[in-house]
Amino acid sequence: MRDPDCLFCQIIAGELPSQKVDEDQRTMAFMDISPATRGHALVVPRVHAANLLEADPEDLAATVIAAQRLARKVTERLGADGVNLLNCCGSAAWQTVFHLHMHVIPRYDHDPLRLPWTPSPGDAEQIAAAAAKLR
Repeated sequence: MRDPDCLFCQIIAGELPSQKVDEDQRTMAFMDISPATRGHALVVPRVHAANLLEADPEDLAATVIAAQRLARKVTERLGADGVNLLNCCGSAAWQTVFHLHMHVIPRYDHDPLRLPWTPSPGDAEQIAAAAAKLR
């Protein structure tokens, strides 16, 4: 089940490029192209659900478990000092892509990030380098 107009469904289907860093039967994780910090990635269920409220409970659970798995990787492989897990549900809560997703945002001591951040395009080489460490 997918939405052909959904950006994340297109990434899951391989129709759009991404820096994939993890996947299992129910989920896929890939780097955010407008990262808040080094290693910022998104975890999405493979089955389309517009948001947290519409998600199948089993897909939601799998998404959270995959986010935890990725959070461990960013601390071990990128040296993050902490991790923010963020879900935006609805446009009033800053959701811009309407496919359920969890942001896994590595935090580093003394990083200047304050939430919410203003997304802007990241450096493709730096994103690819962080992705390689997370695979």
